[in-house]
Amino acid sequence: MIIVTGAAGFIGSCLVGQLNRLGFKDIVLVDDFSKPGKENNYNNKTFTATVDRSSFIQWIPENHRFIQFIFHLGARTDTTEFDVTIFDELNLGYSKQVWNRCVEFGIPLVYASSAATYGSGEHGYDDDHERIGLLKPLNPYGESKNDFDRWALTQERKPYFWAGLKLFNVYGPNEFHKGRMASVIFHAFNQIRDTGRMKLFRSHNPGYKEGEQLRDFISVHDVTDAMTFLMNHRKNSGIYNLGTGHARTFNDLVRYTIDAMNLPQKIEYIDTPEDIRDKYQYFTEAKMGKLRSIGYIKKFTPLEQGIHDYVKNYLLPQRYF
Repeated sequence: MIIVTGAAGFIGSCLVGQLNRLGFKDIVLVDDFSKPGKENNYNNKTFTATVDRSSFIQWIPENHRFIQFIFHLGARTDTTEFDVTIFDELNLGYSKQVWNRCVEFGIPLVYASSAATYGSGEHGYDDDHERIGLLKPLNPYGESKNDFDRWALTQERKPYFWAGLKLFNVYGPNEFHKGRMASVIFHAFNQIRDTGRMKLFRSHNPGYKEGEQLRDFISVHDVTDAMTFLMNHRKNSGIYNLGTGHARTFNDLVRYTIDAMNLPQKIEYIDTPEDIRDKYQYFTEAKMGKLRSIGYIKKFTPLEQGIHDYVKNYLLPQRYF
């Protein structure tokens, strides 16, 4: 039995789909299933049961003999939420409970961290454990993820195998429900479809031209492939970056999206909202040597190819993975 928390969400539901493709059917989905809008993410998947997030911690002791692996992907991911108590409960406290159950019952664990932990990048994007204590995230979401990473590294008792994945800018199917927190590609597609053009944030940093802000965009299919690699690998515990290792501009992203839609190129630039302007990242790029060093050799999907697949096969036909 494989557990996926956050299974009704974007990455979690794609992971369930990837596991199904690999032949795994005995999967338990954990989430808050009372929230509408996510049903299509999992109703075409094969799984054994669903467990509500609120009862999962108590559910584990009764079922631990059957659990082979836990993917803990459930979290509050809103980078514009500034109520720290929400993140303390859902991202930090809940994750500690999952970790402690894995220790108690000898269950291997992969959990989702975030590149938001790197803040403005003043300390680089190196997943060396020695640097994690130096990081200064720009919002409570990033702080909650970094706080858990730091906590995990200091624990004397750890799962016999565990990995925390600092996910960079993930895009792909099953994010129709995410609203403002959906990927830039998702928002670009909708805006271009509705208006015939895309508005990007203007650069407020003299080191970057308009639309030349850089992000490490990674396909959700690459993310879930790396996760299943770690499930089979089960050694070299630690915290790992998970991006492509190759930053691309927002201009590139929009141009590829427009191309996939077979429309003329029209890009405009608007001021970055003041509430996020001083917290805006102008550059992210994962250093991927650590994950590669333990044997993950698969090439990551080029941005052009990933956007074409996402637009043509999922966004245009409104299809789920």
